[in-house]
Amino acid sequence: MSGRGGKRDTRRSSDGAGFSFPREMRLLRHADFERVYQSGRRHFSSHLTAFYLRRQAGEDLRVGFTVGKVLGGAVDRNRMKRRLREAVRLRRPVTAIPFDVVINPKRSLLTADFDDVLREVSRAFDIIAARSSNQPGENKPDNRKRSAGPS
Repeated sequence: MSGRGGKRDTRRSSDGAGFSFPREMRLLRHADFERVYQSGRRHFSSHLTAFYLRRQAGEDLRVGFTVGKVLGGAVDRNRMKRRLREAVRLRRPVTAIPFDVVINPKRSLLTADFDDVLREVSRAFDIIAARSSNQPGENKPDNRKRSAGPS
C-alpha cells in the first residue's frame, strides 16, 4: 500500500523472505536497547555479535542494529546496516519467537561475502529460537564460576 498510515504487506514471498522490515519488527527505543544489553544473553560470530532477551509470551521478534562510529564513516556504517537489515529480512524465523535482538556488526562485515552474513544471521536466529523453547527464567546471565578445565 502506498502513502503514510497504511498497512504494509508483511507476507512472505515464495523464497521464504518477508517483503519488508516493518516498524513493528524493529527495536527503536533507547531503553529497549539498554534492557537487552543489560539483561540479555550474547551470541558471538565472525562478523557480528547478537544480544537477545526474551519478551512476554505472545509478542513477536523485534530486531535493532547498532553501528558505532568506531566502525567507520557514515557511508560504511549505513552500508553495514543495509546489509544486516536485508539479511534479517531474508532469514528471520517463520515462527514467531518472543525476543528482542540487537545486532552489532564487526568491521569485517563490510568485506564479508553476503552469503556468510546470511549464514551468521540465520545461525544466530536458530540459537535464539532454541532458547525460546527453554524456561522463561533462562534470561538471567550465567554468573557461575567456570572451572579452567580438567586437571
